[in-house]
Amino acid sequence: MVDHLRSLAVFAKVVDCGSFRAAARALALSPSVVSHHIGELERHLSLPLLYRSTRRLALTPDGQKLVTAAREMVEAAARGLDAVSGQSESPTGTLRVTAPAFLTETTFCRDLAAFSKLLPKVQLMMSFTELPRELLRDGFDLALRIGKLDDSTHKTRKLAEMRRLLVCTPGYRKARHAPKTARDLRTWDIIQLSPRPAALSLVPPGKRAATIVEFEPRISVDSAAAMRGLVLAGAGIAALPEVLVRRDLAQGHLVELLAGWHIPAMGVYAMWPSNTQRATLTLRLVDFLAERLAALFAP
Repeated sequence: MVDHLRSLAVFAKVVDCGSFRAAARALALSPSVVSHHIGELERHLSLPLLYRSTRRLALTPDGQKLVTAAREMVEAAARGLDAVSGQSESPTGTLRVTAPAFLTETTFCRDLAAFSKLLPKVQLMMSFTELPRELLRDGFDLALRIGKLDDSTHKTRKLAEMRRLLVCTPGYRKARHAPKTARDLRTWDIIQLSPRPAALSLVPPGKRAATIVEFEPRISVDSAAAMRGLVLAGAGIAALPEVLVRRDLAQGHLVELLAGWHIPAMGVYAMWPSNTQRATLTLRLVDFLAERLAALFAP
């Protein structure tokens, strides 16, 4: 039986990730090795566990029975190892984290360096992107997310609120009639962050209800830092994280449009799988970042 424990763990990961290739990435194995483990398990049991097609995998009735036990086995082993390594004076392990790319333009990397110095035997593997990554499919222990979260079984913790400001260069604003309402912006060159809808949500002074302005983007990019660069180059206007443009506003390189109006704040969340194999280390990082991110995003 002991010989098949690794295959059971691989089987559970394949089911959670939805494909052999995704499970291979999460386990740092080749797809052929993952396939070999599933094949060995099926040969040992003399029954199929997965229905395979070119598009998807599905559990057979026997596979459905086995995956529950396989998950419980993996989670029990992970809890035991994590309880020992994560709470020791020198915890060890690897944390795979995904976070918004614009945070690299702030003090966030300094905070990561401080965490790394505090726990020198913990390896951090970071992915910075504005595109939301799938935690289970892509093998992440923790994600920092901004904005409304989709309903899921993942655990979450709100860490901060992120303010956004509608900004442009003084020269760009001077060349146009000053907008009096949000709808006046429809004729302006609006730069869009492509993962987000092409719409601006702006709340008038003294009001609670937002005015939604849909627009055809002048330029669409998948990076908040690129949006800032384009705005600084005079290409148009954009709703950018306040933390990203503080210095530009203070130095007069950018100005805020529609004074008195505001864009609803977005929550900054930590999200991690409920069955993460590095629960103690993950929570250590979440606790470490909580106060720092709250300070970073504070007005």
